[in-house]
Amino acid sequence: MNGNGDRKVILLVEDNPDDEALAIRALKRHHIGNDIVVAHDGVEALDYLFGTGMYAERDVSSKPTVVLLDLKLPRVDGLEVLRRLREDERTRLMPVVVLTTSSEERDLLDSYSLGCNSYIRKPVDFLQFSEAIRHLGMYWLLMNEPPPL
Repeated sequence: MNGNGDRKVILLVEDNPDDEALAIRALKRHHIGNDIVVAHDGVEALDYLFGTGMYAERDVSSKPTVVLLDLKLPRVDGLEVLRRLREDERTRLMPVVVLTTSSEERDLLDSYSLGCNSYIRKPVDFLQFSEAIRHLGMYWLLMNEPPPL
């Protein structure tokens, strides 16, 4: 169980307001009615996941079903967020999908080396992006059997 009862929460870590809006629009378009929490940088994502900073009062036993993680983030980049998630026993097994515009092979290799579950390059075209989000939602939220966290 994910600690959310029957609610499946998606943590979207995205600093670009346009990409954030596209992701939320695509999720809603495909009737993925999960609660979506948005973190706009790596510090905010880590605070949410570990119940620190502005999320100090949050019940950390309530974990996201999946983290959609951009790599190019202010303050703490996505690779560092991923590294910290995998180092901590509480979040080590949490599904993380890197969702980025980066086409750098190094980012791809580093993401998998640090333990991401999937790496998806964001298509520029909305219809392609929407379709990628639909498949992502279908797999990670409906089909995938997550580890008990």
